Amino acid sequence: MKPRSRLSTLACMAPFLAAGCSPADGPGQGPGAGPVTGQAPAPTSLPVLVRPDGTYPVKPLEKDTIVVKVIQNGVQNLQQAPSIEAGLKANLEKMVSFAQKACTTGAKPDFLLFNEFPLTGYSAGSREEKLKFTITIPGPETERLGALARECDTYLIFGSYARDEDWPGHILSINTVLDRQGRIAQKYWKTRNITRLTPGEEIPTTTIENVRDKFRARYGIEAEFPVLQTEYGNIAVSTVQLDPFVFAAFAMRGVEIMFRTATLFSPDDVKATALYHNVYSAMSNITFPADSPVAAMGGKSLIVGPRGQVLAEDPTNNEGIIEATIPIAAFRKDRRIPRYPLEVVAPVFSQYRQELPLNHLDLPPGELPKTGEDMKALVDRLSRWLN
Repeated sequence: MKPRSRLSTLACMAPFLAAGCSPADGPGQGPGAGPVTGQAPAPTSLPVLVRPDGTYPVKPLEKDTIVVKVIQNGVQNLQQAPSIEAGLKANLEKMVSFAQKACTTGAKPDFLLFNEFPLTGYSAGSREEKLKFTITIPGPETERLGALARECDTYLIFGSYARDEDWPGHILSINTVLDRQGRIAQKYWKTRNITRLTPGEEIPTTTIENVRDKFRARYGIEAEFPVLQTEYGNIAVSTVQLDPFVFAAFAMRGVEIMFRTATLFSPDDVKATALYHNVYSAMSNITFPADSPVAAMGGKSLIVGPRGQVLAEDPTNNEGIIEATIPIAAFRKDRRIPRYPLEVVAPVFSQYRQELPLNHLDLPPGELPKTGEDMKALVDRLSRWLN
């Protein structure tokens, strides 16, 4: 088969031409559906990821307005807990306490959003060390939180460091959505990391980007930007920061409410994302001790409307709960996905190359970077901008 040119490949991926392409990527089960084994799917036509008329698939709405509540709270870092078991138990009970308060005060929530690491806290150190501070999903924590979601009759969303038998040696950052029956409705992998955030110090979590081909073979291309269609609106969850292309892809797929989790973030990024992509958005950030050097970056969780307007916000680094009502039926009426100028920018985009290639962490467990210095050396060796 004659290879496609770069520009034709980009055009082939464009939403309005999606049905005419034939990469070796077929639809499959997403990570939220449980483990999948076997080889890559046989070559098929690319599934329709974006409808050419700007509409998007939905479930019928159960009601016209919904309530979103965001919980911001501090976490006991498992590295500093008396034991991993004790730390997990304390953090889980804190989540339960806050969720019960959110469910019994103010309006009844339809969505409850926690931060990026409410169970484990942020951990540092080597890969071997960090793997100790992960959970399995499903596991006892999702069982307990699922029972709470069922009791409250709400969707409950939280992030966590996680490990998975199908990805030995990898540290995952997973946002889990529990539905109103307490079941795991979706597990969202982090799409990509901010490279060189703390060079030489951090072992990044494994993201879709750096094992993309294996991820796609296992779960299917539709799992890369999955939209969960609920009776309260189309949602997705992400821990990505300062990355408008990622949120553009989610918006093209039909997201109406973009939930986000963080350990440090920019409120302006949340406002801009909602404005640029015509979505509602909510961000939950962790809080830090007042004497922490990063205390100024804690809290400030917010809920934002599609014009970038703040609907609710906690401007402090204190623990608390915020809420906002979203007129989801009125928002959905006659709505289309954003009007991106894809054909206009295609010539420039076709020549751009990311600094790091895809799949750069698709390595045997024993060859994965063990320390931050190992990770920096790998990044420097593979960088297209330094070599």
